Amino acid sequence: MATPLLHIDQLTVRFGAAEVVRQVSLDIHPGEKLALVGESGSGKTVMAQAVLRLNREVSYQGRIELDGVGDVLSLSEHALRGVRGRDAAMIFQEPMTALNPLYSVGNQICETLTLHLGLSPRQARAEALALLARTGIPDPASKIDSYPFQLSGGQRQRAMIAMALACRPRLLIADEPTTALDVTVQAQILDLLADVQREFGMAVWLITHDLNLVRRFADRVAVMRAGQIVESGPVAQVFAQPAHDYTRQLLASRPGRLVDAGDPKAAEVARAEQLSVSYRQRAGWLRSRDIPILRDVSLRLRAGHTLGIVGESGSGKTTLGLALLKLVNAQTRGRVVVAGQALDGLPARALRAFRRQAQVVFQDPFSSLSPRLTVGEIVGEGLALHEPQLSASERQARVAAMLAEVGLSADCLPRYPHEFSGGQRQRIAIARALVLRPQLLLLDEPTSALDASIQQQVLTLLRDAQQRYGVAYLFISHDLAVIRAMAHDVLVLRHGQVVESGPAEQLFAAPQAEYTRALLAAARVG
Repeated sequence: MATPLLHIDQLTVRFGAAEVVRQVSLDIHPGEKLALVGESGSGKTVMAQAVLRLNREVSYQGRIELDGVGDVLSLSEHALRGVRGRDAAMIFQEPMTALNPLYSVGNQICETLTLHLGLSPRQARAEALALLARTGIPDPASKIDSYPFQLSGGQRQRAMIAMALACRPRLLIADEPTTALDVTVQAQILDLLADVQREFGMAVWLITHDLNLVRRFADRVAVMRAGQIVESGPVAQVFAQPAHDYTRQLLASRPGRLVDAGDPKAAEVARAEQLSVSYRQRAGWLRSRDIPILRDVSLRLRAGHTLGIVGESGSGKTTLGLALLKLVNAQTRGRVVVAGQALDGLPARALRAFRRQAQVVFQDPFSSLSPRLTVGEIVGEGLALHEPQLSASERQARVAAMLAEVGLSADCLPRYPHEFSGGQRQRIAIARALVLRPQLLLLDEPTSALDASIQQQVLTLLRDAQQRYGVAYLFISHDLAVIRAMAHDVLVLRHGQVVESGPAEQLFAAPQAEYTRALLAAARVG
């Protein structure tokens, strides 16, 4: 076989005394599509980041040889700046934290093109527009000047993919590149990566927990556990005849139906009637226009029930959830009642007290967890505000008990969010939400950062918590297998409007809308 594009030899990565990656060896050849799978916290992302030495808080042993560059671990910082983005680029798992909030997405793509390719500002902007269009962002001419916070999660991810592809690197490291995308756009992005890979002979290193993506995209797969690669080989061979017990466990961990029919007479927790949301956007020096996000959405949610919200990235799923909790800074019309309170015109003091009854687990756990607070302080912050009568020791006991419920030990209490994997941070966010025993929990892609085995554990945890406390879930996800496992009812959104809704089993068995059928076909669910 030809000389490897990337040769990793006996790589060990340490955070202080803790070994996160242990004596790993791996080759990636030009034009190859390699997938790396494994549990959250197994070292997948740390290993990939080592290729570009993106983490300054670690020590390395071993060699990482990039063809034409030499040993990356011995390069100076100046030499590394020439490698990053040009020879090897990375699509990060959490686009909101990877994109600079002070610059438009167009400026950030153009910066890469001008620094590495020497394009003029006009040339760079034209190329950035083409990249945004190619990655599937609608109306790129208007989105190019948008800031990251003005885009949906899926649109931010696509903008970051455009940035990574800008210089046509020889190696593209894609860390959960489709995490924030609905199933139809996932297929488009995978097709895009495959097209670019073939066109430029680029190697793609895909890090994912989605085994369906691995099966559809990769040539070869490596399975990682506890900092070591336990199995690798051609995808067809590993999926058909897994040699390691852990690989067999991963392949058997897709979620089945986890909830029962629910009590149809349970108390109503949330109701929306003809809810519409629009944002005002400047259209010149003296003019502005209203951009509709949601149009006349109605829904009902009972205690102990889960309403699944599905639809394309940018369809209004997250806006709907936030509008129900009065967390959007936008123009709203319609009536919203949550936990027996009509939220329109609710005074600030009453709204603050209401927050205890409605909590949120956000899509991007890293940006929603304060980097300056310990895990104990993060999970206990709501208790300190809403249950001030608790002593410090009582509050810490409640926090430790909730961390145990989500599968984290008490020794996590003094640690900070950056010390955890993406999946572990998501569990911290879930613990923070559940510790107050809310009536309504908004779950915005709560398992998007989790591998298949941990995903199953978290879904079971959420199911058990719902049965124990009677909490109602508004569950937003692009993973239709997860929705089918967890939801009692499903609402399908497209362009801010409801195209179909009904009981989950009925909708999956006999979808009425053409768009719903397209979603199920893309996900191969139903």
